[in-house]
Amino acid sequence: MAGRGTGPDFVEALARGLDVIACFDATHRRLSLAEVAAATDLTRPTARRLLLTLEELGFVRALDGGYELTPQVLRLGTAYASSLGLWEMARPHLRTLVERTGESSSMSQLDGSDIVYVARVSVPKLIALRVDIGTRFPALWTSQGKVLLAALTPEERRAALAEASRAGVAVPPIGADRDVEAELAQVAARGWAVADEELALGVRSVAVPVRGEGGEVRAAMNVTVHAAETSLETLVEDYLPLLMRTAGDVSADWALWLSRPHEE
Repeated sequence: MAGRGTGPDFVEALARGLDVIACFDATHRRLSLAEVAAATDLTRPTARRLLLTLEELGFVRALDGGYELTPQVLRLGTAYASSLGLWEMARPHLRTLVERTGESSSMSQLDGSDIVYVARVSVPKLIALRVDIGTRFPALWTSQGKVLLAALTPEERRAALAEASRAGVAVPPIGADRDVEAELAQVAARGWAVADEELALGVRSVAVPVRGEGGEVRAAMNVTVHAAETSLETLVEDYLPLLMRTAGDVSADWALWLSRPHEE
């Protein structure tokens, strides 16, 4: 923890900020200011300044009197994330899915009102939107975002959608005729979602949840097609069953990984 540096070029402030990020883990996903201060051996004022700085940078968010990490932390270790953990488990399954469909497939997680891409296998097709690991899109206008939002409680969903998007993508305002709660309730009931040229013309996709060992939704996975080439019927009737099977395989592998003994 803080205060252990010995080299002449050791930057204590940076070390303390990393200590704050590192004190969050699978069993401590949300921490209060007091808990962060205790875990990092920092004073509460120092811990508060570090948390506020990390919040402004987008690495943590304040929620219900505590703090939790955001998918933004993936940017601190993209190379590592691309070779280990969830991406390593998902990659062979995504590749098999892409081979069978001939279409791109991705995985994402929710960050406020946005989705953030954490894994992707693409095919060389002309699609209106460029997607890389770390790309953000407004969740409510994507199939993956609908799946992830549908997994939240109404209170969590309102809080997520109240956050300003950081995707930098212009989307039309939500019309008075769009019943978001009813739409997401249907997604939750059937277990999949479609976005039909909602985010951009020509982009059509279907998504399903990827679950953790307890059955909770931890990510979403999709198949994306060009609307001029692939009908909605083909997407749902032909590709959705393959996608659901693939997501189930990834969920099973992820649950096994999470349940294995971890070294302290």
